[in-house]
Amino acid sequence: MPYLKLRDGAQLFYKDWGNPNGEIVTFSHGWPLSSDNWETQMFFLAEQGYRVIAHDRRGHGRSTQTWDGNNINSFTNDLQELFEHLDIRNAVMVGHSHGGGEVTRFLGKHGTSRVKKAVLIGAVPPLMLKTAENAEGTDKSVFDSFRQAMHKDRAQFFLDVPSGPFFGFNRPGVQKSEGQIRHWWQQGMNTSFKTAYDCIRDFSETDFTEDLKKIDIPVLVLHGDDDQVVPIEAAGRKAAKLLPKGELKVYPGGSHAIHNINVDEVNKDLLDFIRS
Repeated sequence: MPYLKLRDGAQLFYKDWGNPNGEIVTFSHGWPLSSDNWETQMFFLAEQGYRVIAHDRRGHGRSTQTWDGNNINSFTNDLQELFEHLDIRNAVMVGHSHGGGEVTRFLGKHGTSRVKKAVLIGAVPPLMLKTAENAEGTDKSVFDSFRQAMHKDRAQFFLDVPSGPFFGFNRPGVQKSEGQIRHWWQQGMNTSFKTAYDCIRDFSETDFTEDLKKIDIPVLVLHGDDDQVVPIEAAGRKAAKLLPKGELKVYPGGSHAIHNINVDEVNKDLLDFIRS
């Protein structure tokens, strides 16, 4: 399995699938998951002739479980090292949830010289936390309850999240996938406790507003209007307006995990946008 040794000695796991000479699409995963959460999109695009690359952020999946550095600036510096190591150019970046924040900060901090387009799916930007200026955000007490649940019983909490709001399995009439729940749990439990805990603050309190304003490439924003984790009014709709070249597509009734639930539609939207 391929690993990149980072500046501090940490090992970053990554997947590099498909046509080695094809156009590159990179994937950044959400909390508290790993690159495995993108497997259906990666397989689909690899079959279309693309080179698809996804990494496990430090502390997640198969990457080194570092005690420090569990924050968006460290994550994006790691990703920049991976881009340089693999000489990634003219790429399309795709990010979900916290990974959408990673893509946004990466482009805001490191620029767009290596990237031609980006896709944000159920992404956290511009800001999840409710403040005086961000009335549509989520109250801090919700994120405090996440931390309390981790302290009490992380394993159960990591069953409750995918069994309910993450995939929208708590909605009436929705068919629940036990496989999706177990897969989420497995990924989450492979992430270090410290990283998962630190990232609750990182994804909820990081303000990406200025990053969004700097991104000068086309960005497709995909968001479900029944996203119970990252509500569309606080995220997708605002992000699309802040992006100079942003385009919003709303998935009616869509959950936080539209790429896992609305697989065919998301895959088609990705392919159409990449080809456009």
